[in-house]
Amino acid sequence: MSEQSAVRPEYRIEDLAHHSGATVRTIRAYQDRGLLPRPERRGRSNVYGESHLARLRQIADLLDRGYTLASIKELLEAWDTGRGLGGVLGLVAEVQGPWTDEEAARITRAELDARFGGTPDEDAVREAVELGVLERLPGRDAEEYLVPSPQELAVAVELYAAGVPLSAITGHLRELREQVEHIAGRFLEFTTEYVFARYLEHRPPTDSDAAEAATMVRRLRPLAQQTVDAELARAMRILATRHLQIHLSPEAPPPVKDDESRPVRIPAGTVRAVQALVGAENVAAFVTAATEREVHKRTLDALATNPPDAPTVH
Repeated sequence: MSEQSAVRPEYRIEDLAHHSGATVRTIRAYQDRGLLPRPERRGRSNVYGESHLARLRQIADLLDRGYTLASIKELLEAWDTGRGLGGVLGLVAEVQGPWTDEEAARITRAELDARFGGTPDEDAVREAVELGVLERLPGRDAEEYLVPSPQELAVAVELYAAGVPLSAITGHLRELREQVEHIAGRFLEFTTEYVFARYLEHRPPTDSDAAEAATMVRRLRPLAQQTVDAELARAMRILATRHLQIHLSPEAPPPVKDDESRPVRIPAGTVRAVQALVGAENVAAFVTAATEREVHKRTLDALATNPPDAPTVH
């Protein structure tokens, strides 16, 4: 090994693959796509250096963060032109970091069964894993799970103890998750339009813009949950009071006739979202169809949860 190579390590492609964790085929594919610089040619051999190893590790890190190869190429080109990646990676880390102070916990299968009446329910556990309420921990002597949100599991335990079937709890969670994801999406659209657009106008953003955007994420991170908490509390107070009044009323509410229509108040933000989706002329039809679908879904859920007695076959 020459004095120069002793100071600056050099690799054949097989050695580079071994040190980076990538395959030889992957390394060549990265070269073809312009993600990895070409090696230095020495006679009949290709020689790679530390810069190639560092680049492969950067690509692997960005892939782990959810970037596509096309996006990675843009970021690496920005890095190569001196714009830097520090701010961008800081922004990614800020967004992908925890959005709650809640800490995950662990629970054994025996403890889990005990919390839900002591009778094992394989279907319920499978659904909980599918929904991410539980995560399997392999390689344990006893069956054990990670619980990302102990609060969410505690709610399910209380609902089950109150008489709600597990199938109804998981069904409600699926429905709730869709609605919450819609709220989260609207909050992101709102903040992007009025706050983050100026930081993200360049693709990829400059190092300083990305760093400022990461600071704004830290400032605004609690606002989504605080707003939802306040609005949920307001809605629960209004709707729970109304619900109780209906059930305590000595007379049942008058039935709605088949040919009778009633005006319904819909939030302006919902109307705007529907209008943007289907056009102003189709808002009423869309709301009607969505309502009918929800009614059918709840009817099917109720029938599946409480099926009538099966007929006797003679």
